[in-house]
Amino acid sequence: MNALKVHNFTKRYDTTDVVHAINFEIPEGAFFGFLGPNGAGKTTTIKCITGISQPTSGTIEVFGVDVVKDYRKARAMVGLSPQEFNVDIFAKPRQIVGWSAGYFGMRKSEIGDRVDELFALLDLKQHEEKKFMQLSGGLKRRVILARAMVHDPKLLILDEPTAGVDVELRREIWQYLKKINEQGKSILFTSHYLEEVEALCKRVAIINEGHIVSIENMDVHTRDGGKLEDKYLAITQKKKV
Repeated sequence: MNALKVHNFTKRYDTTDVVHAINFEIPEGAFFGFLGPNGAGKTTTIKCITGISQPTSGTIEVFGVDVVKDYRKARAMVGLSPQEFNVDIFAKPRQIVGWSAGYFGMRKSEIGDRVDELFALLDLKQHEEKKFMQLSGGLKRRVILARAMVHDPKLLILDEPTAGVDVELRREIWQYLKKINEQGKSILFTSHYLEEVEALCKRVAIINEGHIVSIENMDVHTRDGGKLEDKYLAITQKKKV
């Protein structure tokens, strides 16, 4: 089964198509990179996958569930770490993550242990009672990541999850993501740090100006000692010509 299937998906704002009839699939258990320049359509696509916005046309399915026709069921299977810090800035990290767990129907008896587990992993324990607004950019990013993972979603969508995170923690997050992927977690991953995409993802789709311009396995991009960054720049710059 596919963790995600995007079929002829178009998103239009007023009279402008920002995503143009794109198609791609993510098999269950895949670690899938979704790349593109700013404004290419990545975040728009993610917003429609998660129900923040709706497709103008086409369909999106999460584990066979239509994200428009059965929003609640589809959304419960997705964990989203968005690029933006969309939280109550006066709330504390433990509240933010706990509220999300409750939203997804976790029992009160489960929430405390799960939050403790994630805060230990992400080194947030000593910051859990501070207001979100008082945290550094890297700490804020960790809270958003914990919120995405708290309900153990089948599909994890990570939009720039290590932006502003120090090198040591970034490596720790890589190891954790590799581990849960090996255990069967399906992951959609976007990042401007192409070296981490190269290290983590097995397959990559590149979107540019609202069109999917490449879908390849990582070994195609890195063949003969090549770098994903070189292929990415060649593909996106060619599209702009």
